[in-house]
Amino acid sequence: MLTDTDTDTDVVVVGYGPVGGVLAILLAQRGLRVTVLEQRARPYLLPRATSFDGETARLIAGTGIGPQIGEFTEPADGYRWQNAAGQALLEIDFAAVGPYGWPDANTMHQPTLEARLATRLSTLPGVDIRRGEQVVGLADDGDHVEVTSTALDGATRTLTARWVVGCDGARSFVREALGVPVTDLGFSYDWLLCDVELAEPRTFTPSNTQICDPARPTTLVASGPGHRRWEFMRLPGESNAELERPETAWRLLAPFDVSPANATLLRTATYTFQARWADQWRVGRVLLAGDAAHLMPPFAGQGMCSGIRDVANLAWKLDLVLRGLADASVLDSYTAERRKQVEESIRSSVKLGKVICVSDPGVAADRDAAMLARASSGTNARSEPAPPLSRGLLYQRFTGVTEPPAGDVVPQGRVRYQGRTGLFDEVVGRGFGLLTTEDPLAALGAERLAFLVGLGAHVVRLVSPSDGDGVGDVDGAADAVVDLDGMYLPYLESCDGTTLLVRPDHHVFGAAKGAVEAAILVDDLRAQLTGATRAPRSRLGI
Repeated sequence: MLTDTDTDTDVVVVGYGPVGGVLAILLAQRGLRVTVLEQRARPYLLPRATSFDGETARLIAGTGIGPQIGEFTEPADGYRWQNAAGQALLEIDFAAVGPYGWPDANTMHQPTLEARLATRLSTLPGVDIRRGEQVVGLADDGDHVEVTSTALDGATRTLTARWVVGCDGARSFVREALGVPVTDLGFSYDWLLCDVELAEPRTFTPSNTQICDPARPTTLVASGPGHRRWEFMRLPGESNAELERPETAWRLLAPFDVSPANATLLRTATYTFQARWADQWRVGRVLLAGDAAHLMPPFAGQGMCSGIRDVANLAWKLDLVLRGLADASVLDSYTAERRKQVEESIRSSVKLGKVICVSDPGVAADRDAAMLARASSGTNARSEPAPPLSRGLLYQRFTGVTEPPAGDVVPQGRVRYQGRTGLFDEVVGRGFGLLTTEDPLAALGAERLAFLVGLGAHVVRLVSPSDGDGVGDVDGAADAVVDLDGMYLPYLESCDGTTLLVRPDHHVFGAAKGAVEAAILVDDLRAQLTGATRAPRSRLGI
């Protein structure tokens, strides 16, 4: 049996798009050895995704590039769905600062995002990035995986890793090599994509629009500073070759006052979106993430977001397993948690796709009538909160099933802590967090606190601005975090709790009320991480 030091690397990440890049950083930041294999010799300099939501912005900031996010993003102010006559079928407003400390929606220039991630990764020790190497073989030997790759010069190389994660996109070699079944909803259409760089700044209000015109369903979205994307659905009887001609793109762009005189057409291409997911995301020591695990229509803007959620969920679990702090069975919770979330996102995206992908005028008229009736209240929709987890590595408080707030994404506000003021993640730190209104030492005891510290957890006591200044200890128990925005204390109160235990991916593990249950909460986390049997509630007096 190989030991950790016998393998060439701890984790091989196959694929170096944004999902693979984020995963590599999250692992390397934890001190793990990471090898990235990417078949492209050079970065791909054209955008694919065009936006990410507030939760994803928070996760990306966790890679250390938070201060640079504004360089390649612009907040979106809204998302409008309108019919051919310009009547609003659906309008969604986006907040400039949402519940996770970032704008609800961020339009972005993907190549710049990837460049910033690459720069960050280059500063971390223990990282080996191999461009121009295509993975051609995987052999899981039980305690390690042998990965075979072919370089551009034809040379074949083999390296050993404790774990392999396939982030290698829709045509994933890793997924095909695993032979896992795929669920396909059979919803797909061809669209012409036109990426445009504008010569002069222009304001588009709202930032993003879907034109549900049966004569030509059309998408208009921002894609970061100075860039926009138009997408046009291929109509029955049209060929992809006809659509991809530059003159066709300019003809379709002309009604939007976009021409060679005021814009550069960076790319035209037809693509076919799909709605599908892999049924298994882990086979032995090999896992899938991002487009290798799932594909969805673009209308909810959740494709890349879902991939970033995948690796944020996976990175801390791999770290604990590799450090011997968790049993390898913990990695089974990755599929259990994320596949259900992704399935719901895909079905939601398909539902939106069925609104716009209509080329029959009669069907479109019926759709318009139904949606206009629902929109008659005149109240715009708001951006929905991040999807919670409903199963997996979560606390089951009393009933033996997961109940809120377990699974929620904990909100983020400004706090004051040890003389610093800012967003919680930046001031207190990331990783496991135990937030309490009680004295943690009295509630948990020294042994449980030591267990949390061993996980790298931040144990803090929450106070209101009138109760403390965030400098030094509160009652000698823990450094006080002053809840400046009134985000955390009301959240705890709404949970009927005094203690909140949060996972490194910002999902709430569980809440507890009082010292006895706080101790049980921590014990339950330890039991789930180590694979131990949970103690029955009747034995605990609850």
